[in-house]
Amino acid sequence: QVQLVESGGGLVQAGGSLRLSCAASGRSFSNYAMGWFRQAPGKEREFVAAIRWRTLRTYYADSVKGRFTISRDAAKNMVYLQMNNLKPEDTAVYYCAADINPSTLFLAASMAEYDYWGQGTQVTVSS
Repeated sequence: QVQLVESGGGLVQAGGSLRLSCAASGRSFSNYAMGWFRQAPGKEREFVAAIRWRTLRTYYADSVKGRFTISRDAAKNMVYLQMNNLKPEDTAVYYCAADINPSTLFLAASMAEYDYWGQGTQVTVSS
C-alpha cells in the first residue's frame, strides 16, 4: 500500500518561499510519476506540477511555471515542491499524488490519473 505524507506548509508573505515535502512509502516508485495538486477554498483541486520518477522529466501548470520546481530524492523516497515568489493566489491546501501507471508519452495533469493521495498541507500567502 502506498502512503504519501506531505509537510512543509505554513504562512508566508507574498514574494516569499516555501518548500513542500512528500514522504512516499510502500512500494518502489521507480516506474511512477508523482504530482502536486492544490485546492483553494471554494475551488476545484487543480494540477500544479508532475515529475517522472525514473527520467526526472517534469511538467508544470502555466500559473506556476518559472516560480515552482518539482524534484525527487530517490534515496530518501521524497518528492519536493520548491515554491518561490509566492503570491496570495497560491494559497491552498497542497496535495502530493502518485500515478502508478503513467503514460510513456506525457505526464498527467488530471486528478483521475493519480491513484494515491496524501492528506494535504496548508499553504497561506499573505499580501
